[in-house]
Amino acid sequence: AECINSGITFIGPKPSSITNMGNKTMARSTVAKAGIPVVPGTEEEGALGDEELLKLAPTIGFPLLIKATSGGGGKGMREVNNLNEMPDLIQSARREAEASFGDGNVYLEKLLLGAHHIEFQILADQFGNVIHLGERDCSIQRRHQKLIEESPSPYIGEDESLRKKMGDVAVLAARSVDYTTTGTIEFLVDKNKNFYFLEMNTRLQVEHPVTEMLTGLDIVAEQIRIASGRRLSYTQKDIQMRGAAIECRINT
Repeated sequence: AECINSGITFIGPKPSSITNMGNKTMARSTVAKAGIPVVPGTEEEGALGDEELLKLAPTIGFPLLIKATSGGGGKGMREVNNLNEMPDLIQSARREAEASFGDGNVYLEKLLLGAHHIEFQILADQFGNVIHLGERDCSIQRRHQKLIEESPSPYIGEDESLRKKMGDVAVLAARSVDYTTTGTIEFLVDKNKNFYFLEMNTRLQVEHPVTEMLTGLDIVAEQIRIASGRRLSYTQKDIQMRGAAIECRINT
């Protein structure tokens, strides 16, 4: 916002999009209103007290996750298996969230066991044109941090119907916040191939080269083009995925 007020072009989303999608509970509420399925959890926006969380937990069902409202990278996240262990885990999650993000608020989300973590890369210009660049499978994780990212997803495989459905929903999620530039819509996909919105990353992610290698697009160049007021160079039909790519992260 400060860049915009100072007449400086910001290469990134609108401040309102960052706000709406950066806050996890607000993001869930926003896409749910657009008819997009979300992982079951606490639907209330705003801060929830410990007593409220303890009261809501049995209605969601165990196991569940305590997650930082302003979180990311697995910070402020705790897995809960029963109500007795929950009070201490809430406090632990709040402390880590406060230290990591300056915001100790948390919410609850159902833990989908054995789910696959699949995300779709988005590009959107300032004229309402939104496309996706296919998926990346990020299911191999340690401590809720991604280790391997690959495309195409081995779980989706040759299921082009599922790939199209998820891509269409990713575009719809981006449209729900009037999104521009590059971003990523993350989904959880269960064993029955039901998929649920998890969150949106309102930025360029470290795994973007995986998508660039398959599509031949320079996503950073597209960001700059969009920020300069130009229309997308491509339509959805122009996007062709060729080959396969894998990124391995080294986390200290």
